[in-house]
Amino acid sequence: MHAIEKILAKNSGRDKVTAGEIVTAKVDFAEINDLYLQTVYSFYEMGGERVWDNERAAFVFDHYAPAPDIKSASNHGEMREFARKNHLKFHFDTNCGVCHQVMAEAGVIYPGMIVVATDSHTTTHGAFGAMGTGCGATDMATILMTGELWFRVPEIIEVRLEGRPPKGVYPKDVILSVLGKIRADGAVYKAIDFTGSYVDSLNVAGRMVICNMAVEMGAKTAYMQPNEDVLAYVSRRAVRPFEIQYTDPDFRYEERHVFDVSELEPQLACPHSVDNVDVLASVISKGEITLNQGYIGSCTGGREEDIAIAAEILRGRHIPEYTRLIVVPASSEVMLACMKKGYIQELMEAGATITSPGCGACLGAHEGILAPGEVCISSTNRNFPGRMGSTKAQIYLASPATVAASILNGRITDPRNFIS
Repeated sequence: MHAIEKILAKNSGRDKVTAGEIVTAKVDFAEINDLYLQTVYSFYEMGGERVWDNERAAFVFDHYAPAPDIKSASNHGEMREFARKNHLKFHFDTNCGVCHQVMAEAGVIYPGMIVVATDSHTTTHGAFGAMGTGCGATDMATILMTGELWFRVPEIIEVRLEGRPPKGVYPKDVILSVLGKIRADGAVYKAIDFTGSYVDSLNVAGRMVICNMAVEMGAKTAYMQPNEDVLAYVSRRAVRPFEIQYTDPDFRYEERHVFDVSELEPQLACPHSVDNVDVLASVISKGEITLNQGYIGSCTGGREEDIAIAAEILRGRHIPEYTRLIVVPASSEVMLACMKKGYIQELMEAGATITSPGCGACLGAHEGILAPGEVCISSTNRNFPGRMGSTKAQIYLASPATVAASILNGRITDPRNFIS
């Protein structure tokens, strides 16, 4: 069996599962973000009284944090009341950050577990050797009542990433390149196992970037075998013992794709699709693309490493007049670390706007949404029409380094000349 199959077998009380089977499995942790107040309503409508385990569920207020309007504030109030009533051990309010970041920091994510959240980017947690997947309000209400959910055992695709990346190529460039080849519908309801020497060498942040965007290929979940960086991170934080699952040597993947990252250049996802990917230099050669906004943040591009490279590029420089750079740390822990190292101060001196940790404009809610006709380059994970505001705006997706170099020049720019 594959490690994902072993996780599903363990949590469903079975010795073996195979692709295509439907199983009912125990959920190790459930998370509800502030888009899904309907979960509470569905819970009561189905006869729920108490959450099945008050140490294995949490609300995270991140999409509308702090509340930008009366409706959001009211939703937060009802969710807080539900959390109080059920004595939830973990509750991440508007001061915490993005769900996928804060759960990992709190130690509720660890190898061998099943985590389900009301967010499609829960594939992020494959970075830790966990099975993470998203669900809707009704399924989440079922989990809160019973601690279980049905799953279809997914077929598994191997994406093998080999080699060492050249200067200026980051995990975001790697996953954009993969997306451009496999496409947005290439892994629908399948699992992606990221393997290879590049994956083995990646730190926790880089792994999270790549697993996060597996869902942009339609994947139900993602997976990476834990390495030393992951084990060190989890061992410091995990709230309960964990068991790593390993894939059997004779396991046969449904598909296999191999990429040599040593041959990559910086990548760019152009409007209006995540898989509309091209080599950055090729896009630049076709004509100047002027920018109104740069955006660094979200569960894909708002970690300490992302903010650090932006600060390095912008240090001692200033963005052009009439442009703007929005920087949204993924969590308060990230923000504090960046403040201690001076990154936040350097970015502010360069003209950046720093906002409170959370999802911000990534979903077009607040803190940097776009007007009609504006062009933004962003380190986030989606560039659909209307994703960050107006349906008449254009969004380019790139690494935080490319975002910083581009907004510094006021046009899409290759970051390699700015990196020491």
